Amino acid sequence: MYRSIKELDAPELAQRLDDQPDAIHVIDVREINEFTRGTMPGAKAIPMASIPVRLNELQQDKELVIICRSGARSAQVCRFLQQQGFDKVFNLRGGLMSWTRLGLPIELPQAV
Repeated sequence: MYRSIKELDAPELAQRLDDQPDAIHVIDVREINEFTRGTMPGAKAIPMASIPVRLNELQQDKELVIICRSGARSAQVCRFLQQQGFDKVFNLRGGLMSWTRLGLPIELPQAV
């Protein structure tokens, strides 16, 4: 059964992170070399190709927001996670490009 992907735009995500920061886990599915150049504060790096073998690191009871550069890879990951039984999965519409275009914060990760 095909389900549509739930999406949040950058302002919605920023507001939700402000309101309930512990309820949402942000997963950055870009490659590590992309991630180390900057990501959303608090995002966890799990490259797209690693998602299937690292499912145990994702909590099904938390909202997961999947991010990438433009929203394409993260949309694919959202579909995969839905197929694995994850219901609280959201794609960041427009990816980090939309986030940075609005001047929202980016941080350099300490360690990967």
